[in-house]
Amino acid sequence: MQSINVFIDPPSEHFENDELFNLNNQSLNRDGTLLPFHRIKEALSQHGIELHTADLLINNKIQAQRNLYWTTGIMKNYENLASRKDVELCGAILFEPPLVAPHMYAQLPLLTKHFSTVYVHNIHGDGYDMAGVDQSKLRQLYWPQPYNCINENAWAEESRSRKLVVIAGNHNPLGRKPEFYSTRIEAIAQLSKLDAVDLYGRGWTRWLSRQSLWMPYWLNLRSILKTYRGACESKAEVLKKYHFCLCLENFPMSGYVTEKIFDCLYSGTIPVYLGAPDIKKLIPEDCYIHVEKNCNWNNLYQRLSTLNDSEISRMKLAGRRFIESDAFQKYYINFLSDEFVKNAV
Repeated sequence: MQSINVFIDPPSEHFENDELFNLNNQSLNRDGTLLPFHRIKEALSQHGIELHTADLLINNKIQAQRNLYWTTGIMKNYENLASRKDVELCGAILFEPPLVAPHMYAQLPLLTKHFSTVYVHNIHGDGYDMAGVDQSKLRQLYWPQPYNCINENAWAEESRSRKLVVIAGNHNPLGRKPEFYSTRIEAIAQLSKLDAVDLYGRGWTRWLSRQSLWMPYWLNLRSILKTYRGACESKAEVLKKYHFCLCLENFPMSGYVTEKIFDCLYSGTIPVYLGAPDIKKLIPEDCYIHVEKNCNWNNLYQRLSTLNDSEISRMKLAGRRFIESDAFQKYYINFLSDEFVKNAV
């Protein structure tokens, strides 16, 4: 019988040397981020197959007779590996949107040439160019979630602020459009006038970093500093202090729904959401508040202020029902685990 190992190039070098599966790394595994990858490793181990990060294959530290390769972000290795007879290119997973990683989408024709399967947030080209892409290789990506139940400790917290909380790092879109980074700053600036928002995340006080070198940041710096409450070591611990969280995706693209809205539902916080235009098809609309483009933030806050405890409780419960429903399982029962196992056995 041939020996088989599976290797995955992680989103960045920080996760190499098998750190992608290290649940004890408190920085990388904040709020259970690494659990979906750990579940893939466990699923493969039940068939006697090891899963490692691809740097261990590339550096010839670990290999087998058959080496199955996946990538989730690092794109510099797959063409060289394609020439190795002991390596099979199974799948590429594009977690980032075109705004953040345009180089990944520029490589889609090559990715669909070399890999058996390529996972994207939508398979009809919303947000990216389909020219030269083998569309038969594309599959729908659902952002893998760490849990299939609420965070009981956070969800049960009743003493909450009616301010909106924002949990986001400071990012610069580098002139790319469309984007919601500037919309997030606009919302913070308007809501700060009402003392209606608290901001958490990294990078907001790094004045001369590349992330800060753009006009919306400097024009609204006073509002940013007024609302800034520091870094966020645990999203659940922050979210449980608030009834509402302003959840803006980075980019408006069909199917692009990240962990932001799920983090809220786990913690019993109502997402105030702007992002995927097809969000109503993906998540029940009774468990979040949808924000329209060109939103009047003052009017939005007044609307939130009129919600009574019964209405808030009803939306919280709707979020809990979704997390515990069969419809949520495509995000939790990691469909990628099935794909990894299917390719290996």
